[in-house]
Amino acid sequence: MKKLIFALSSLLFGVTSIHAQTPFFQGKTIRIVTGYPAGDVNDLWPRLIGQHMTKYIPGNPNFVVQNMPGASSMIAANYVYTVAKPDALTLGWIAPTLYFDQLVARKEVQYDWAKYSFIGSPVQSEHQLYMRTDSPYKTIEDIRKAAEPPKCGSGGVTGTGFYFPRLLEETVGAKFNIVLGYQGGGPIDLAVEKGEIHCRAMTIESFFAREPFHTWRKNNFVKSIAQSGRKRDPRLPDAPTIYELMDQYKTADQSRRVATVILAGGVFGRTMVGPAGIAPDRLKILRSAFASALKDPELKVEAEKRSYELDPVGGEELEKLAKEVMAQPPAVIERMKKVLGN
Repeated sequence: MKKLIFALSSLLFGVTSIHAQTPFFQGKTIRIVTGYPAGDVNDLWPRLIGQHMTKYIPGNPNFVVQNMPGASSMIAANYVYTVAKPDALTLGWIAPTLYFDQLVARKEVQYDWAKYSFIGSPVQSEHQLYMRTDSPYKTIEDIRKAAEPPKCGSGGVTGTGFYFPRLLEETVGAKFNIVLGYQGGGPIDLAVEKGEIHCRAMTIESFFAREPFHTWRKNNFVKSIAQSGRKRDPRLPDAPTIYELMDQYKTADQSRRVATVILAGGVFGRTMVGPAGIAPDRLKILRSAFASALKDPELKVEAEKRSYELDPVGGEELEKLAKEVMAQPPAVIERMKKVLGN
């Protein structure tokens, strides 16, 4: 009898040990909710990364991408923060500037930016403002002096298409008529092509990554007239940086501080996050797999084919930056409200 009990105990212990050693992610599916429409670069990026992340996660889970576009990805951001379980099986791919909305206390915000579980970003994104070359606006000075401001398109008030022109208004006195409500970058570019609007602010990476911009640059259809980095991008040698423009127009210190907070969105880049409260061990696995995927030779080859830039930022760094940008004094926040039209 004792031998039978011992044998059963040993068998039970063995089964328990096998289950204990089974990786959590084995047989699971990780869903990436992107706040952008299918075919957008912010739809294609997470698909590429998920394809390679699985190699570096114990258990090799499947990855699927779900599109949840709208409100410059705020719908997706709210969903990931308030609906998704913090089990590491639902992640988000959202706009890097959604912290603006929380800082200026927009009622639509249902997330706490500093509490997201930041996974990483494949690139730091600087921005540029392109203008149709047949418009009368050849330089920022032309825009400053114009009797009628140029029309620029944007999906919402957290997108680059909105905040970069508004930041140029705040810092150097250039005026823009910003047309909101476009569902993604494609419709904005189509509106530019049709002559409905003159301009769009967007990432430099996207501007050099795909059509119609290859053809537009070749045909001199558009020209970049300003960029967000501290140094000029080598591909845009004739477009002044906002910092050069602030020096030229002697921008006040408080406006410069607002610019620093707003342009921190460039570091967040193309942000992958999870809900608040993901267990530290699972978050560590996701962050490590994300970083490893971006070093994967196959991913690098594919990124090069697509003209995607790689300048990764780790989840730990993004987490630290998120806490810093959310800790702003009232004076800066009030100025941000003015810039962002709150």
